[in-house]
Amino acid sequence: MSEIIRVIVADDEALVRAALVKMVNSRPDMEVVGEAASGPQAVRCAQTQRCEVVLMDVRMPGGDGIAATGQLRALAEPPQVLVLTTFDLDDYVFAALEAGSAGFLLKDTDPERLFHAIRAVAAGEGMLAPTVTRRLIERTRERAEAARSNVAVARLELLTAREVEVLDVLAQGMSNDGIAKALFLSEGTVKTHVSRILAKLGLENRVQAALVFRDSRH
Repeated sequence: MSEIIRVIVADDEALVRAALVKMVNSRPDMEVVGEAASGPQAVRCAQTQRCEVVLMDVRMPGGDGIAATGQLRALAEPPQVLVLTTFDLDDYVFAALEAGSAGFLLKDTDPERLFHAIRAVAAGEGMLAPTVTRRLIERTRERAEAARSNVAVARLELLTAREVEVLDVLAQGMSNDGIAKALFLSEGTVKTHVSRILAKLGLENRVQAALVFRDSRH
């Protein structure tokens, strides 16, 4: 990275773009080397004018910033993309990150935080608005739970219908006697079913079996 961070500003609103250009150029370690009013313009600008960072709006009539981000990151010497938008929506956040953006900030971000973000992404670091970070953590947790659920469902396919019924009641904290009464089975039959369930699922105890069943229902 050069001493001066070269920046391209992409925003379809001329007044917003002019304000961003003025702010960035006010820093001694930054210089705006190009402007764009659409995603495609930003890509063309980056192809002819080398830069370290592209400040990218999301929704622009001439071509959105999400698609442009992917195209920019595919260049031989790709700039880092810092998305700067008024649209604090999950679809935009995750689409931008999946396209390869290094950061996502809102346009009401404090100027000093914006400057810090530009420096951070230019150095190869990530930078997310606090609200985005929280939602990203939540989405990651949801995806992890979904993955566990898929695995659990697949494991339960190893069981017979009756064994699933037994596991269902077991997961409610029932003892063998309670399971027997709930399903009108003998306690000996329940013990056999529980043993087979643990063996088929490769588990050591009833608690683990209950957790697998819980995950399968998420």
